[in-house]
Amino acid sequence: MDKMLIVIPIALYLVINLAVGIWASKEQAAANKSGFINQYFIGGRSMGGLVLAMTLIATFTSASSFIGGPGVASAKGLSWVFLSMIQVPTAFLILGVLGKKFAVISRKINAVTVTDYLRARYESPAVVILSSIALVLFFIAMMIGQFIGGAVLFQTVTGYSYIVGLTLFALIVVIYTTIGGFKAVVITDTIQGLVMVFGTILILYSIIHAGGGVDTIVVKLNEINPEWSSPTGNGSAKVYVLSFWILVGLGVLGLPQTAVRGMGFKNTKSLHNAMIYGTIVIGFLMLGMHISGVFAKVLIPADLASTDLVIPTVVMQVMHPVVAGLFLAAPLAAVMSTVSSLLILASAAIIKDIYLNYIIKNHTEAEDAKFNAKIGKMSTWGTAVIGLIVFAMAVVPPDLIVWINLFAFGGLEAAFLCPIIFGMYWKRANATGAILSFICGVGFFLYCGYFKLSFFGMHNIVPTIAIAIIAFIVGSLIGKKTSDETLELFFSEKN
Repeated sequence: MDKMLIVIPIALYLVINLAVGIWASKEQAAANKSGFINQYFIGGRSMGGLVLAMTLIATFTSASSFIGGPGVASAKGLSWVFLSMIQVPTAFLILGVLGKKFAVISRKINAVTVTDYLRARYESPAVVILSSIALVLFFIAMMIGQFIGGAVLFQTVTGYSYIVGLTLFALIVVIYTTIGGFKAVVITDTIQGLVMVFGTILILYSIIHAGGGVDTIVVKLNEINPEWSSPTGNGSAKVYVLSFWILVGLGVLGLPQTAVRGMGFKNTKSLHNAMIYGTIVIGFLMLGMHISGVFAKVLIPADLASTDLVIPTVVMQVMHPVVAGLFLAAPLAAVMSTVSSLLILASAAIIKDIYLNYIIKNHTEAEDAKFNAKIGKMSTWGTAVIGLIVFAMAVVPPDLIVWINLFAFGGLEAAFLCPIIFGMYWKRANATGAILSFICGVGFFLYCGYFKLSFFGMHNIVPTIAIAIIAFIVGSLIGKKTSDETLELFFSEKN
């Protein structure tokens, strides 16, 4: 397969993303009305419906959706497709439960991060610091999986080395995120969301065509593995599959990278449109890519070293080099969009949530132009440094991207789900409950992961969330009540 024919479409795509970052940096430099922090970390709260939907989808859809997930689906059959479809209501759920209330409150308190919200709600430095540490650590784990996914795909399809792919990908995504901030992230997310839809159509059509049509593929799958069509086939216990309704279903309400999107939209119409667009597009992407993974079983050799190689191998077998290059842009888009969102939020956790709130004592300085410029430099350098740390940790890659991603998902949900949801809907929620929930939830999740424990065949996120909820309720009942001023701010009828 001619390397250059594959590389040219990818190179053009990467250049477009870099150009968007440069443009966004100029726009940001000119937009000083709401200050650097508001522009860099939340884009001035100006997202319309399509952009909101696409940035939510692009942030949520990652390397595991285009590489790891379809690879596992090829091994497990329709049980993994069924599991992936749990994610379809994600946009509707996040924007419906958090969207409007989150937006109203974040404007009242001038919040640009989820931790800003937690700081105002619980009035506790401990909550902010614990949340920021968890966010950065689990985001780094998630970004490592994304960097590996992009580099492995580039290596497998083009034939260039893993390090070349990793370096190229890391440079582009870190540069455009660093210089362009949130605005660059959401604009590139919109482009990347559309590219992902196009790529899903390409891979699904190519696999069906190469396999001789759906009927022929189904016959071959039955010959290879008669249990491929079972919802619990190939050893996926019913209880385990059902527990994923928490991990990638209800639990996504606790993911800071998706929850923060509820702070950045323009108006209610944008919110409602995004709920519709997002649900349709996520449904198409999840079904299209995971069915592609199942169908690919009839085309790939049985001795692949890793399920992460399923999609790259099929691309090499069934696509013309130019088409392969166009498709390759889709999973790269998924990876880049996720990494860019995580990078900007990890930087915000350090600069905005810890440095500005607890190290700088004189907050009135934030209005000073000289101070604003200093924060701007710190934010951009912070973003770049985090990106370089992730790059260094991805040089020697672990296997199975999907499990790295799911581990980070679980950790973030253990940390943030209860403080966000209870804080928004339960007046009795307080800092004691949030801290106890955090320690018990994250501690139990890490303990189970380290010792490889499992309870009743469920994914560990289920007992983790149960323990976190109990701890939150107990802590809130025994802890100091929230001040009347805070309750009025968060629970007034205008919200």
